[in-house]
Amino acid sequence: MALIRASSPLRREIQRLFPERPFSVRFWDGNAVEATVKEAPTFFVRSPAALSHFLRAPSSLGLGRAYVEDLLNVDDLDAALHVVDTWEPPELTNGDRVRLGLALVAAAVPGGLPQRPRLELILGGTLHSPERDAEAVRYHYDVGNEFFSLFLDESMTYSCAIFSRGATTLEEAQQVKLEVIAGKLGLKPGMRVLDVGCGWGSFAIHAASNYDVTVTGVTLSPPQAELARKRVADAGLSEKIEIRVADYRQLPSGSFDAISSIGMSEHVGANQIDVYASSLFALLKPGGVLLNHAIAALDPDHKPLEDVFSTRYVFPDGEPLPLSRVQLAMERAGLRTQHVEGFREDYATTLHHWSERLDEHLDEAVALAGAERTRVWRLYLRAARHGFEAADIAVYQVCVRRPPEDERRSSMQASSNGHAASSNGTGSTAGAGSRSTHQTV
Repeated sequence: MALIRASSPLRREIQRLFPERPFSVRFWDGNAVEATVKEAPTFFVRSPAALSHFLRAPSSLGLGRAYVEDLLNVDDLDAALHVVDTWEPPELTNGDRVRLGLALVAAAVPGGLPQRPRLELILGGTLHSPERDAEAVRYHYDVGNEFFSLFLDESMTYSCAIFSRGATTLEEAQQVKLEVIAGKLGLKPGMRVLDVGCGWGSFAIHAASNYDVTVTGVTLSPPQAELARKRVADAGLSEKIEIRVADYRQLPSGSFDAISSIGMSEHVGANQIDVYASSLFALLKPGGVLLNHAIAALDPDHKPLEDVFSTRYVFPDGEPLPLSRVQLAMERAGLRTQHVEGFREDYATTLHHWSERLDEHLDEAVALAGAERTRVWRLYLRAARHGFEAADIAVYQVCVRRPPEDERRSSMQASSNGHAASSNGTGSTAGAGSRSTHQTV
């Protein structure tokens, strides 16, 4: 009886304060709150500890912790995420907030003070240092190559596929994406290509086998590199492709005709994006092309590290930056933008395929990674898809070029002349002329 009384005040307050409810709630003790609309998701609060998690972290982090530990569950995860993202409760008075808070505390008391789930990662050290970045990447990929193979296509391509050009299957769409990138890079036989964040080698294998180029791929995950090398060997391309475990800031000086960075720069961070761009500029031959494919925040004021659930359970320190910030870093490094293309809807479709594939292999996923981590990934893949569908985030391919040295010198000279003319008092006409020259070089 004590447990029944514990949740009853919360049930009454929810019914009183939210007379229109696009959701139902079932409490651990038999109490329930019914939805006021048809086809609404049901939230199962399976323990008072779920409420304790929310009181300790009243945000997506608290809800996520309860879900990871199976203290909170839902009958329709997609519908539940839609409610969380879109439902706007009525304004509450201060008195109403106090009563709701007291009812929540009373219901949560039997759950005690919850501990963070064991999977939750809080990194130490300097943000986006090579050492901390390596730890973050290894946390993400240490879930295991076999786990990722449950929902990725046969090429093990772990980034946005392109369905908008006619592909109907995930496999086709990933091949379209790889071919689009190869085309934008202008690959030709004999070229030297650097693949930063090479994953399991899908682009390196595609480029070497179809364009007769040599590829150096780098990743921070040793297990990923091991499988990538095996896949390269199985394809008979060991003489064409080298896979290294290395940080982009620690690569030896090189001279590459083209650089691909696919799904990597969103992990670089705001405090290192200029270092990233200048590092790749230095590795690229004059006249060479860089293709940066990455998730981007559409709100320029968005603070990615505040999305605590994702950064603690899936992508530690992940920072999708606004497209404008990435382009600014490229321009500061001396690279010229050639082409920008967005694939937001394509990534939503990709994530839909990944989610379905994971659901089809849930028993295998639990056997490989455990029930808690499987719940993390079921939640993450769907939440990410909702983010793309709601246009909170997008993905862009930014194709930039390092100008040939004579072109670069000409541009710098024109800019210098323009500044000199402006400082000598020749007026706005001279300044406008120098800008026009700079843009057309």
